[in-house]
Amino acid sequence: MRPSAPLEIPTLKHRFMHAYRTHTCGALRATDTGAAARLSGWIHRKRDHGGLLFIDLRDHYGLTQLVLHPGTPGFETVERLRAESVIRVDGEVVARTPETVNPGLPTGEVEVRVSAVEVLSEAAELPLPVFGEPDYPEEIRLKHRYLDLRRETLHKNIILRSKVIDSIRKRMVGQGFLEYQTPILTASSPEGARDFLVPSRLHPSKFYALPQAPQQFKQLLMVSGFDRYFQIAPCFRDEDLRADRSLEFYQLDVEMSFVTQEDVFAAIEPVMHGVFEEFADGKPVTPYPFPRIAYRDSIAWYGSDKPDTRNPIKMSEVSNHFRGGGFGLFARILETEKNAVWAVPAPGGGSRAFCDRMNSWAQGEGQPGLGYIFWSADQNTWGGPIAKNLGEDKTQALMNSLGLGEGDAAFFVAGDPKVFYKFAGSARTRVGTELKLIDEGRFEFCWIVDFPMFEWSDEEKKVDFSHNPFSMPQGELEALETKDPLDILAYQYDIVCNGYELCSGAIRNHKPEIMLKAFEIAGYGADVVEDQFGGMLNAFRYGAPPHGGLAPGIDRIVMLLAGQTAIREVIAFPLNQQGQDLLMNAPSEVEDRQLKELHIRLAPPIKA
Repeated sequence: MRPSAPLEIPTLKHRFMHAYRTHTCGALRATDTGAAARLSGWIHRKRDHGGLLFIDLRDHYGLTQLVLHPGTPGFETVERLRAESVIRVDGEVVARTPETVNPGLPTGEVEVRVSAVEVLSEAAELPLPVFGEPDYPEEIRLKHRYLDLRRETLHKNIILRSKVIDSIRKRMVGQGFLEYQTPILTASSPEGARDFLVPSRLHPSKFYALPQAPQQFKQLLMVSGFDRYFQIAPCFRDEDLRADRSLEFYQLDVEMSFVTQEDVFAAIEPVMHGVFEEFADGKPVTPYPFPRIAYRDSIAWYGSDKPDTRNPIKMSEVSNHFRGGGFGLFARILETEKNAVWAVPAPGGGSRAFCDRMNSWAQGEGQPGLGYIFWSADQNTWGGPIAKNLGEDKTQALMNSLGLGEGDAAFFVAGDPKVFYKFAGSARTRVGTELKLIDEGRFEFCWIVDFPMFEWSDEEKKVDFSHNPFSMPQGELEALETKDPLDILAYQYDIVCNGYELCSGAIRNHKPEIMLKAFEIAGYGADVVEDQFGGMLNAFRYGAPPHGGLAPGIDRIVMLLAGQTAIREVIAFPLNQQGQDLLMNAPSEVEDRQLKELHIRLAPPIKA
């Protein structure tokens, strides 16, 4: 149950008893036996045992068992009350008999024999039960979030969130960082996700934007002479929702002056490791320094730039084993220079049944199938169509190169890696999950580094930024002027834990000439950069220190520590997956007079 905590209220040693409680519902112990107590809380559940009425009384701190006799004043009133009604009781703390002690409850050695009851608030029929936490539709849970938050699991998650944030703050301040606040109303930016716009009443036809992140402001703080900044920053992005993403979220926003990439890593690793170790409930946490994995290697080994390294499977390119013949389909695919064959090892997966299941899964993912080789125990050799066409010697050489032997299997994906790498990564995850290779009882961290500065946008048919446009390219101006843009790497990095990206960061581009050139390559003229980022660009012209930072997501950190898979389970009042607040009925229509004040006329979409 919820841990007890000291409560600064008068106790019985004071002249007058407190109006509502002398103790919390998680405070009483065997040493309090014989004392008078006043408790207030919610009726968690009631049990009628042959005339005796037992009530579990709950507050923020825990549960205490109450006992009421038929002769107790107010007995009949309490008997008819629904669960979640709020009452105040007076009584004597008594020891439970040995056979009725509840060792799973901090207050389980005692109960309160009630002598007086007052009903503080009577509950109507509940739309959502609190006791037992049965599964309920998310719509009902969010509409009645105040009841959902009374449930022990969600209540503990929100308490955990508060403690994690407090721990982060203390660790950051302990490393010499200071917290500064940045604006919530700011200017719209052309990069990143869609902005949430706020119309200005004082400036007709103009809009503020809610910050997607305090990116420019934290860099301006460095230019202003501050050194180690952090903020538990609210951020807003109008983007498509998923389980680990919300329209509004909080991040540990960090920026540092006169630092290299390694300096940033050295500052944040003890914070992340320390917070996870503190709240991991005994689960091992990757010691720092965390492993560094180049983006190119992460894609090739894991099919993802946010790999779950608890999964020991590492993919490899095996094209040379198929060139020039053997398995005709792969040989023909490899005639195109950009194509390749990747292998997904499956240690312990050596059965036709498992391989057939994986093949069916691949077809369910929209793929034609998934080639495989498996160890056939019946024939004491490698089996499957690929092995049959390759021949025994070539198949053995291929499986040896993958470190596989008896009882194992491997799956193969062929074509253009830029097209199939995500599917290959999904196959790796599926194999690891099905074969139970993933150690779920630990937190595995890594850095993904050396991201490409630019990427080709098929949608816009041009080179565009691949990550953060304010990052310093490796090689600086010379690289921008002499290299193919798609070959330029950036000082950009992500922290990944258990397959979740916790943050992105970069060493910043602090030189105006380099920034203008980088944006030029991405198709933004100098006039656009001056218009959209003029404040920061001009600041750089008056002396800017080399600086860098990052921003781990608070919601995802708490989600992982709470053992959840959706950030809604660690946010007190979240939006649903359609971006709606069902409790407060937002977004909502507004009155015409409000629109007139803002000089706005609505243009609803035309119904087909």
